[in-house]
Amino acid sequence: MQDYRKLRIWKLSMELTQNIYELTQKFPPEEKYGLTSQIRRSSISVPSNIAEGAGRNGSKEFNNFLGIAMGSLFELDTQVELSYNFQYIQIDSYNKTLNKINQLKKMIFHFQKKLTT
Repeated sequence: MQDYRKLRIWKLSMELTQNIYELTQKFPPEEKYGLTSQIRRSSISVPSNIAEGAGRNGSKEFNNFLGIAMGSLFELDTQVELSYNFQYIQIDSYNKTLNKINQLKKMIFHFQKKLTT
């Protein structure tokens, strides 16, 4: 069992989630139960799965939850792309968010490799 609050991947995913919430506050009201809800759930899933995996009984289980977190990042990536295509977010927010998502993907990937070696 690891203290997930000390993990850089958890800290960055929490920051990303907060950014997503701030970003989606500007989405149209008709998206409240659509894209706004979905993109927020995807972002919440990342730190939640990191935390749950850290509380499991070993590296193999932790790695599985990191895989789920990674899947949520790919979902989030797609939803951010859609948000940009629908012109709900500007290019600078789009680029900053994608950069953070890609950075987190790389960090989780490397962390998974450490767990398996």
